[in-house]
Amino acid sequence: MRGPLRIAIVGYGAAGQAAALFLSAQGHALSVFEQAPSPGPVGAGFLLQPTGLRVLARLGLHDTAVSRGQRITRLHGATSRGRTVMDMRYQDHDAGCFGLGLTRGSLFTILRDAYADASKLHTGVCMESIAGDGAHLLDTNGGAHGPFDLIVAADGAHSRLRQNACLHVKRQSVYPWGAMWCLLPAEDWPHADELRQRYAGTREMIGLLPVGHRADREGRWLTFYFSLPGARVDAFDGDALERLRARVAAMWPEARSLLDHVTEPAQLHRARYRDVVLSRPVQGRTVFLGDAAHAMSPQLGQGVNMALLDAEALADALETSDNVGIALEDYRRRRHHHLAAYQAMSRWLTPLFQSDRTWLGRCRDLAFGPLGRMPLARGQMLKILTGTKKAWWR
Repeated sequence: MRGPLRIAIVGYGAAGQAAALFLSAQGHALSVFEQAPSPGPVGAGFLLQPTGLRVLARLGLHDTAVSRGQRITRLHGATSRGRTVMDMRYQDHDAGCFGLGLTRGSLFTILRDAYADASKLHTGVCMESIAGDGAHLLDTNGGAHGPFDLIVAADGAHSRLRQNACLHVKRQSVYPWGAMWCLLPAEDWPHADELRQRYAGTREMIGLLPVGHRADREGRWLTFYFSLPGARVDAFDGDALERLRARVAAMWPEARSLLDHVTEPAQLHRARYRDVVLSRPVQGRTVFLGDAAHAMSPQLGQGVNMALLDAEALADALETSDNVGIALEDYRRRRHHHLAAYQAMSRWLTPLFQSDRTWLGRCRDLAFGPLGRMPLARGQMLKILTGTKKAWWR
């Protein structure tokens, strides 16, 4: 850009935080709004892929993230009887390649501490809509903010700005399945560098992901998650907790003792997922990033990675054009094929792991193992896992 822009960033999750770091480094004048009175992380621990790690490296935060997280070298999934369904190792994609298990709290703290103006956030401000002139933001109390040369909407899967904008939303639905999750002390868990999963058909799935250190507690930790239909997630209570314990003991005896730390239903958090597809993530001088633009099922574990890549692509597009409209169209082109491929794959893979279609589970258990041993198919599976598949045919 020829000069600094006045930019509003709405939402201080991963997408908003990364955008703030990239755009402030370019010298733009930022106003960052967050509806929570005290901003903080929301959600389970996650697996940061090599694509996301590369973005953190551009921000100078790679080594800090690695020191707080846990290197993941392998993804192993098996049936409740112990039969291997999938077994993928990052080194088979590229020597030295790895994922990083990380808590949301750790990532939030790393990005916040790197932002020099974090103390100047406008907190407790919930943005409702974009004014008719496209340059002002309107909050839920009727206040107006602006004018801005660019508005970055990064207010999450439940985005109010998306709901109230004149966007063509191709898809916007809640997945029928969700999960209960919590962080557990890793103690002597033997699979310290592996994401491990157990499946009972398509109706039940248990996952354990080592995520390294927490921002607020000592020791090393695991993210535990248990897949359930959405109605059972919403109604989870003490009886449901006992049923969950029994199912973990039956499906995965090795992991049963980890749940000794969970004594109350409130210790488990509910997770529901949305599927959001926009025809265009751009409207006038507003651009939608992260889950506000492309919420998806967590089956491929790409949500945070996509948010980081969005922020990077937006900054790169702004750096190469002196016109906001041209830059936003450039941003759309940069992200279109990658996002479209992962949204579609995530949507198609979800019923294989979370659905009432028993026959799909049988097909998955029979097919994934042999496919994973075929060089061409294995290579494609590893590209999908690592986030490096750029489009359907690239």
